[in-house]
Amino acid sequence: MSSRRLARISLAGAIVLMVVAVGGFIASLVLNRLFLDKYNAYGEVAIPGSGSLYLPAGEVTINLHTVVIGGPNGGGLPVPPLGITISPPDGVAQPVVMENIGSTTTVNNDAHVRVWVAQIPAAGTYNIITDGKVNGFIDPRLAFGHKSSHSFLVWLFVIMFIVGLVDSIISSSWLARTRRKAAAAFMAGVPDFSLVAPTVSPTAAMTTPEVPPTTAYEPTDDGVRLERLKTLAALRDSGALTQAEFETEKRRILEGH
Repeated sequence: MSSRRLARISLAGAIVLMVVAVGGFIASLVLNRLFLDKYNAYGEVAIPGSGSLYLPAGEVTINLHTVVIGGPNGGGLPVPPLGITISPPDGVAQPVVMENIGSTTTVNNDAHVRVWVAQIPAAGTYNIITDGKVNGFIDPRLAFGHKSSHSFLVWLFVIMFIVGLVDSIISSSWLARTRRKAAAAFMAGVPDFSLVAPTVSPTAAMTTPEVPPTTAYEPTDDGVRLERLKTLAALRDSGALTQAEFETEKRRILEGH
């Protein structure tokens, strides 16, 4: 297989990889945001209000959950001043709550946005008190849950796209080099036969014809032109020369250059 053909296959593979990466990136974003993000997995507490929820040890997300009409203004749900108090069970350390504002997810008229992330020291039932200036919000609540466990897929498709992009750049450079090499070989009068796939019939491959004795032969100008035209046609058929380059060189040969 010629170098030019290998370069074309590599370039096609790089393009396919980038297309798959873009599609996978979009799909993983949608799935993580709408289906795999369990923002209310552990329950909700009204604002203002109080309640008891069982929270597992580890990271727990706390989200403002409300009903919207016509979608959030400006594309994002505004986060009003909110307050929260999490009281642990007896003998358990106080959870650490850190502000972590996320992006808004809206499905139909249901919207939620991450407000805090809490580090829960031990699994148990926690008493929660909420407060905030939520006038104008419809049925506001704080929802306790966790992020999607498949968020790594987004970064996987990002890496795939970068690999495909680098491969496409390398393959394009490779194609350009093989084309310049073929053109330079032709202009020097020594065609690069590695770019032209040879054709040998099965009968010719199994037999060794006898070579009759020959006498010295001095090629004529017409014979030289004919051989150069044959070589030129072979380079065109292999893809090393474009049709326009073929016509230009053919005209030079026929004019005696």
